[in-house]
Amino acid sequence: MASPQPKPKPEKPKRVRRRPPRPRSLRLHGTVARELGIRIVSGVLKPGEILEGEIAASGQFNVSRTAYREAIRILAAKGLVNSRPKIGTQVSPRKEWHLLDPDVLGWIFVGEPDEGLIANLFELRRIVEPDAARLAAIRRTPEQLARMKAGLDGVAQHGFATEIGRRCDEEFHSALLEASANDFIVSLTSGVAAAIAITTAFKQHRLPAPHDALPVHLAVFEAIEAQDAEGAHDAMARLVQRGLTDTMEARDPGAAHAPIAICC
Repeated sequence: MASPQPKPKPEKPKRVRRRPPRPRSLRLHGTVARELGIRIVSGVLKPGEILEGEIAASGQFNVSRTAYREAIRILAAKGLVNSRPKIGTQVSPRKEWHLLDPDVLGWIFVGEPDEGLIANLFELRRIVEPDAARLAAIRRTPEQLARMKAGLDGVAQHGFATEIGRRCDEEFHSALLEASANDFIVSLTSGVAAAIAITTAFKQHRLPAPHDALPVHLAVFEAIEAQDAEGAHDAMARLVQRGLTDTMEARDPGAAHAPIAICC
């Protein structure tokens, strides 16, 4: 008769190494920076205004003084505040704000963005993007052209109303700017792409039936694909103008908007 086999010892459960949780102050400083940033760009806190002292402000936001100091450092890095001895933390003038910082742009469009800022933003796009498209038509590589097409294919599939669709649109514009092969234009990619994504989301949320911008995007791509430099320039100029008109309408849907000149 065979002897009974010994029962195998149960395996010890593997220990899962977990990262220690982040201190609460590190989780909260971004929230405080966002709240203060929105107050600044919306005009609730005006340039030159002195913020509350560290002790009072940390109590107001119910965070540690360390978290509040880190939030102020974030805002200072974005040009929104500056700290001066014997004065305190002061809201900076608008000319010092890093307006193309993706966070600052996002905070501007949380509420009712200033009409002048919208016009200025699209004026910058009108200066940069049509000439970038013209250069892209001459200099684009097959890989960059493929990225542009993939981005527009994604928009066609998912639409501008979805986050993934807007990411695809961002990829189209990023590839286009990179295809200009101009290092200074390429350095603007992050800011311009963020501006496009944020204003597109703003339009989609505020307009009941926003205009379909895909055909205008396709006209830009087709001109770049055909190496038609002037056609690419003109199609991009129309796309930027369409974006400005739609963004102004989204800001105030009931108002009648006259055509807005965004270049001299």
